[in-house]
Amino acid sequence: MQRWLMGLVGCVALCSSSGAQSGGVLAPDPPQGFAGLWSHPYLTGMEPPASGPGPVLNLTRRPDGRANFQRLVGNWRNPILKPEAAQVVKRFGDMSLNGTGYETPSNQCWPGGVPYVFWDFLLEFVPSKDHVTFVYRHGQELRFIRLNSQHPANVTPSWYGDSIGHYEGDDTFVVDTVGMKHGPYAMLDMYGTPFSDKLHIVERYRLVPYAQAADSIARNERENTHAGGGWDFDPKYRGKVLQLTFTVDDPDVFTTPWTGTITYRPSIDPWPELICSENPHWFTMESESHIPTAPKPDF
Repeated sequence: MQRWLMGLVGCVALCSSSGAQSGGVLAPDPPQGFAGLWSHPYLTGMEPPASGPGPVLNLTRRPDGRANFQRLVGNWRNPILKPEAAQVVKRFGDMSLNGTGYETPSNQCWPGGVPYVFWDFLLEFVPSKDHVTFVYRHGQELRFIRLNSQHPANVTPSWYGDSIGHYEGDDTFVVDTVGMKHGPYAMLDMYGTPFSDKLHIVERYRLVPYAQAADSIARNERENTHAGGGWDFDPKYRGKVLQLTFTVDDPDVFTTPWTGTITYRPSIDPWPELICSENPHWFTMESESHIPTAPKPDF
């Protein structure tokens, strides 16, 4: 009887300390196939879909046909853009063509938001029972996705929005994001595409066989420039890949929802020691860069 009571007490302690949030029932362990460090070292990152409305792409090309990262001239004629948004993209493209450049979240060390941050070369997928953490390489940017939750009735805008997620079996993870904050460099991509407070992004991360993703990988190779070095993948790898398909909807900016893809492969390099270093002087202009500053010293 004494041993039975001790066992019962141990069970109660275990259930109270590690039980899930729903009536003490243990939460299922998250699928482990997603966990780890995933590599997509390409600029500017987004892969166009095989068909249908897709992201703004670069009008300038290198001799090999890939987008020219040294001249970021977004296709302001893309039919997804409403006239006001098209003019914003054109204005940024004209600046790039004139050689003056322009400020973006990544070159100013500000949070990029979604889907801007998808350009990053590395994604670390860290699952747990009640949330998933995404860690990106550039400046150690973080996203937290609550599992099996709902958006609050009144979302407080934040740099990466309010993200909720759920698994569909062991090979699909779905993320729904609203409430993206407008910072001084608010844009959806490196071409300056704007967004409004109606922005809504749905991401589907799928573990798929390499052969199933081969067409997306080929489209990426034709469009984007490989930027390997410290965050690369094994080019001979033919196992499962992590494929992100995301849909962007913003009726104030776009004429229709549109879709893009990022296909990650396992990284062969350890997590790099990297910090985004702010520069008080904008490198092409006689002006000060917009760096966050405190009104008074902390100490």
